[in-house]
Amino acid sequence: MPTITRKVNPRNLVGATPWGNAHGLQYSLQTAANGSAIGSDSTAAILAADKVRLGRIPAGSVLLDSMVVISTGMTATITGDLGFEYIDGVDSTAVPQDLQYFGAGLALATAARLRNTTTKAPVTLPKDAWLTLTTAVAANAKVSRIDVVLTLASEGVA
Repeated sequence: MPTITRKVNPRNLVGATPWGNAHGLQYSLQTAANGSAIGSDSTAAILAADKVRLGRIPAGSVLLDSMVVISTGMTATITGDLGFEYIDGVDSTAVPQDLQYFGAGLALATAARLRNTTTKAPVTLPKDAWLTLTTAVAANAKVSRIDVVLTLASEGVA
């Protein structure tokens, strides 16, 4: 029986740090009693179909996994799509923006820990992107807390 060995990907070398190039970035969304995002540029409640920019994902990041931790759920029936769009507003043909890359129709009203269940292949972002949460079904009208943890590998932009 022959032995088959794949070529080594030089980008998988751990670099100058003892822990390698994989890491997690945490993004937090906390809302006030009126349903607005605390620490944002708006004091209005988050409505159905609103897009909330949770934070920046650096260029050169390989998107490996995500976890959504809902400590205190939003108003009943609210769902959301979790994805990314480029900060400069210009799409990429190599890695198109995807507002549902990490999940679609996620139930955001009940405390839970939601792992990424999409089958989308890991991609390397060619430029900085926003992590976005697009809500649906209802407006938020209560205090809530949702944390998103992205697992990334920093490889840089080719």
